[in-house]
Amino acid sequence: MGGTNTGWRLAGLALAWLAGVALQLNERSLLAPAVYIAAVLAGAAGLAIAWRWRGAVVLALLGAAAFGFGASGWRAGDRLAERLPSSLEGQDLQVTGVVASLPQRSITGLRFRFEVEQAALHGRTVTLPPLLSLGWYKGFHEDAALSQPQQELGAGQRWRFTVRLRQPHGSVNPHGYDYELTLFEQGIRATGYVRDAPAEMLDRSAGFVVERWRQRVRDAIDSAVTDRRAAGVLAALAVGDQSAIERDDWDVFRNTGIAHLVSISGLHITMFAWLAGVVLAALWRRSERAMLVLPAQLAARWGGLAAALAYAVFSGWGVPSQRTVWMLAAVTLLQALGRRWPWPLVLLAAAVVVTAVDPWALLQSGFWLSFVAVGLLMSSDVAQRGPDPEASPAAGWRARAITAWRHLRGELRSQVVATLGLAPLSLVFFQQLSVVGFLANLLAIPLITLVITPLALLGAFVAPLWWLAAWLVQQLCVALGWLAGLPGAVWAVPVAPAWAQAAAMLAAALLVMPIPWRLRALAVPLALPLLLPPLSAPAEGQFELIAVDVGQGTAVLVRTHSHLLVYDAGPQYLPVSDAGQRVLLPLLHSRGENRIDRLLLSHRDGDHVGGAKALLQGVAIGDLSSSLEEGHPLLALAPRQARCAGGQSWQWDGVRFDVLQPLADAYGSGLKSNAMSCVLRVGSTRSGSALLTGDIEREQEAALVASLGDALASDVLVVPHHGSKTSSTPAFLDAVRPRQAVFQAGYRNRFGHPAPEVVVRYRERHIEVFDSPSCGAWQWGGVGSGQGVCQRDRDRHYWHHAVEASSP
Repeated sequence: MGGTNTGWRLAGLALAWLAGVALQLNERSLLAPAVYIAAVLAGAAGLAIAWRWRGAVVLALLGAAAFGFGASGWRAGDRLAERLPSSLEGQDLQVTGVVASLPQRSITGLRFRFEVEQAALHGRTVTLPPLLSLGWYKGFHEDAALSQPQQELGAGQRWRFTVRLRQPHGSVNPHGYDYELTLFEQGIRATGYVRDAPAEMLDRSAGFVVERWRQRVRDAIDSAVTDRRAAGVLAALAVGDQSAIERDDWDVFRNTGIAHLVSISGLHITMFAWLAGVVLAALWRRSERAMLVLPAQLAARWGGLAAALAYAVFSGWGVPSQRTVWMLAAVTLLQALGRRWPWPLVLLAAAVVVTAVDPWALLQSGFWLSFVAVGLLMSSDVAQRGPDPEASPAAGWRARAITAWRHLRGELRSQVVATLGLAPLSLVFFQQLSVVGFLANLLAIPLITLVITPLALLGAFVAPLWWLAAWLVQQLCVALGWLAGLPGAVWAVPVAPAWAQAAAMLAAALLVMPIPWRLRALAVPLALPLLLPPLSAPAEGQFELIAVDVGQGTAVLVRTHSHLLVYDAGPQYLPVSDAGQRVLLPLLHSRGENRIDRLLLSHRDGDHVGGAKALLQGVAIGDLSSSLEEGHPLLALAPRQARCAGGQSWQWDGVRFDVLQPLADAYGSGLKSNAMSCVLRVGSTRSGSALLTGDIEREQEAALVASLGDALASDVLVVPHHGSKTSSTPAFLDAVRPRQAVFQAGYRNRFGHPAPEVVVRYRERHIEVFDSPSCGAWQWGGVGSGQGVCQRDRDRHYWHHAVEASSP
């Protein structure tokens, strides 16, 4: 009974610690440092008193929670203090330091982490964050080549660069990826790029020995393996370099549910530790002297942990690897204490260790996937089976065959448990589930973790092993490509409410636990709200508008009761990355939008059509309307397309859509692309009106005012040409008379949008101004919904970059 009470107390303390950490992670802004120090001291005092008087359970729980809250806040304050001063953003800084990571290569150049030793501005010493994320680009032409200095860049080298930096800033959209949290967790407090000014290598081997070894191995793989796909996968498995895997391959891996297998994940580290432990135990038992010093089982545990640590370090010591190593270390230490700890307590202890090292792990999907996977297997009868009495070496061939079959059946059951148990988490975190994932993982898990990964590592010593590994990767990719191409291979759902997500977690636990089937049947109604979540849509005669945060570009969603219009598709960021793939498709999937009734592309400029190809290939499109010239490649991707022209109009669900420009006779007149922007007015008597203007300039604004006058009046204006000096003339603003205006522009963009004098014109007219850098995505539900909602305000946390709204 005493042991049981002790277990409950320890579990309570662990949960209290995690609750304190979670409370701190939900802070919108940090408190004064003294508050967190006081919380740590109060927590330590409470735990000490409770240790002396065992009955003070409540005091112990409060002490653990306070300690977790204070320790996390204290660390967060230290990390925030490393931020880049805003006065140094965009300045040419001379920095000296060491390349702290394996440079990632892409079609645009190099990206690497840089540990700063010295920094100066105009000869004056300045203080920068200790760790930077830098890009060194070769140019925007596809045939551009790396310069000689870029080709020489390697891990562990000391360089002197001229760089331009900015504070970490990412797009913020509903249910979108939190780029700023990722950088904060990794300790990167500034990003930037190397300028064209001369760069000088000062020392080829200044530090980071492991990173230099990693680069040698990656370069050797590139030289030995001619197939780029296979070489990229082997480099990802051996040294953690995922940059060589093409986007199309990533899509196949994600759609078959094995993306976690081609990156250094917790599964790889755990399986490597298990394999190393098995080998070490077998060798250990062959030595009587070793057995006298340390039992084989204990040697296997500590040896497996050491192997996991070595593999995690060599593969880049990424955050997922760190979490796994700390978890394995906690479990190994608990087992070494010689007591049988209940599996929930083991997991809770590991979670406390992980969050003590990395509090922000609680916000990462990998943390929950790893812990839930282990917990599911432990709680089900997969982990409860004892040793097989027929598994002894003296057993006959029939007994060994039976044992092998039981082992295979157990592995299949383990895969079923993991697949069913993790399905709700996949839907919660990624809003999609690979229907073929069970078959893909059944093939890929043993092949990648037990064969290809060891071959990728051993190839560093025996290079021909890479050829065998590459051949296996090729065959695996063929099989995965076939599975990904099956109809209905991926099941996507919109984001469900929090209560539906919690119910689905309970459903997964019931489904895999060793309990009567009549109780497991409760999983079906519990999971339905996640599988079929309720969707909200505007009422008849109303519409909602989302000005999506895509950086320097335009993308707007207009949703009526049963129709969706997408106006422009944002920019292309890199040759292999665009707003359609990175922002718009995930946003549409999270909202349950599986069809765009009309994609309207205002004009041909890249910051408006850069993401259109991804949309046309990734979601059903009713029709495409645009001012694109005949023969434009995007037109061939649309089953139905037409030119937009002034005078066109239609109604959806009681909402009227009017195309105002360009006029039909403008086509073929030689006007520049901005002048050909399709201007769309959306309006209804119940919801108000919005004017979407593309990149029109003062001439087109004047023509609109002359032809329509007061008919241009709209409640919302998506500002012409991102707030350029060439647009937003006083006469145009006086005719439109918007209540709110949205500037869609990138943070610190090279064009200086929005221009200060343009912002002055809006403020002089008492127009409420919103801009993408300070607001993120802007959502407006009609005149009765107020001034709209900024996603940055809704999702605000202390690690997010606080940008002041556009001001003159």
